[in-house]
Order: sequence, then C-alpha cells, then structure tokens
Amino acid sequence: MKSAGVRRTALITGSSRGLGKAIALEQAANGANVAINYLNSRGVAEEVCQEIQRSSGHACAFKADIRREDDVARLVREVEDTFGRVDILVVNATGPQPFLSIEEQTWELYLEQLEFFVKSPLLLLKQVLPGMRERGFGRVINIGSEVFEIGNARFANYVAAKGAQLGLTRSWARELAPTGITVNLVAPGWIPTERHVDSTQAELDTYAESVPMKHMGRVEDIARMVAFLASDGAAFITGQRISVNGGNTFA
Repeated sequence: MKSAGVRRTALITGSSRGLGKAIALEQAANGANVAINYLNSRGVAEEVCQEIQRSSGHACAFKADIRREDDVARLVREVEDTFGRVDILVVNATGPQPFLSIEEQTWELYLEQLEFFVKSPLLLLKQVLPGMRERGFGRVINIGSEVFEIGNARFANYVAAKGAQLGLTRSWARELAPTGITVNLVAPGWIPTERHVDSTQAELDTYAESVPMKHMGRVEDIARMVAFLASDGAAFITGQRISVNGGNTFA
C-alpha cells in the first residue's frame, strides 16, 4: 500500500464489524493507515484499532453518519488531520435490510436504501476527490451485492438501490479514468457475519447448496479482493463489478 515511501490511507465506512472489519484488517496487513468508521459501536471500533495496532499497524476510529453531509465533511477532515490524506475509499456501510412484500413496501423504504448506496458514496467521493485529483491517485471501491443479478423476491428496495450503486460506479469510473482514480464494485454473495445471527442452519445450508462451489464465502474473500483493487496492480481496472460468490452469478 506504500508509494514512493508514503504510507497510503484507507477510509472504510461501517468497518467496526463484519465485512468492513475484515477489509480494515486486510488493508492494515498490506501496510495502509486505516480509518475505521462507525456510527454507534465505539467500543467495538476501538477494539478493531487495537487489534491492528497489536500487529504494528496504524488505525484510528472515527464516528460519523455517512448519510449526513456535515458528518461526512467532518469525517474526512478528521481522517486527513490524523493521517494526512485519503487514498483508498471503501464504501461498505449499510443499514437494516428487511424482507417485505410489495404491499408492505413504501417509497420511504426505498429512500432509506438509496441513502446508503447512492447518497453516501456521493458525499464521500466529493470530500476525498480533491486530494485524489491532486495526487493523481485514488481507489474508490463500492461494496455491492449479488442480489442485483439474482433479483431476490421481497427485497426490491434493497435490490433497486444496489442497482443504482452499480450505475454510479460505472459512470464515475468513466469520468475519473483520465485522472489516475479507479472506481470499482465488489459484489459479495451471502457472507455470514454478525448481521446474520438469526439465520437458521437450514437457510445457510440451502444457500450453500445453490452455490457452484457448494459452500459459503468468508469475509476474508471479500477483503482480499478489495485489497487487490486498492493496489497498484489494479491500476488498469476500473468501472468493473467483480462478483465474489463462488460462481453463484456470472456478471
């Protein structure tokens, strides 16, 4: 993660647990400063920082609601004050993901998902973009989902927002391609995390059986793909949706 002797900094939203935590640990293992973003779980976020620091890494926790413009401006300012820069932006934070019938869904529920997957990426990118442009380097990585390809029933508000997230990824990638800034999306399959503690073993087994590789993925699978896209080795890759789901989809 270093370039010309400078340690790069990765800002990862929603990184106190789950996929975000795994991404943060992998970024630290690859030599980046890591900005751990959280909203409510300060103690958990601090534990992630301590885990990174015990391995001689560099990490600090930052509270912010990434759906609020003033919070995002403060977040990026604090990260830059602490580490000097933001080179890698990983948009991972998400909220509740209820399964609801069409009759139960409302426009407000769609807007709630768009806040996470369209509004927050826009607010974050606008804050980090000036520094990335100035340095001629940037990595923007959105965490999407296989649901956009599958079209899960009773999940249209979430699926629609993930589709919009993919659209902005592709548009931003074309606009920023001449600047040295890449924009990509990693689309995980169902990766069990703390969010899924109420899932039954039967549900897990049914999903795993549907995956061509016949097993669930792990958070480390996603973290390693993000690390690759954040690296110098991915400099010629932009605007891509990369599925990490054992072959469950092919887009």
